[in-house]
Amino acid sequence: MTTAISSSDSPQRNLAELLRQALDQAPDAILLADVAGVIRYWNRGAERLFGFSTAEALGASLDLIIPERLRERHWQGYHRVMAGAPSRYGDDLLAVPALHQNGQQLSSEFSIVLLRDAADAPCAIAAILRDVSARHAREKNLRRKLTELEQQRGATR
Repeated sequence: MTTAISSSDSPQRNLAELLRQALDQAPDAILLADVAGVIRYWNRGAERLFGFSTAEALGASLDLIIPERLRERHWQGYHRVMAGAPSRYGDDLLAVPALHQNGQQLSSEFSIVLLRDAADAPCAIAAILRDVSARHAREKNLRRKLTELEQQRGATR
């Protein structure tokens, strides 16, 4: 859904609407989870990447997209950061497995932004994610081929 912006709107309203459109329509998955890890924002890119509609995702736990074997570790870190501990992920691009609605595991890269309330306490995390499964598979295949070539070269010496 595209919203037209009138030139008679205030600059702040224009900016807020433009930002909303940018977030909603971005091809990368953008989501926001509250202090408890409940999804509060889910854009079109998240729908495409994970297969869950916005209606299905809003109000659900982040467990929706976290592979089961990684959940305990994820929640330990998440709750520690929400309690005020520093996050080591501030400016880094992270690579982790994610889960599609159909159960397929994805290779994803993402960055996070820790959001704070008026008292400067952590209140939410925004994440921007991208599916890098195809690149990950190509790199894995290249590493395999390189290993094979190195083994062949070693065998001919």
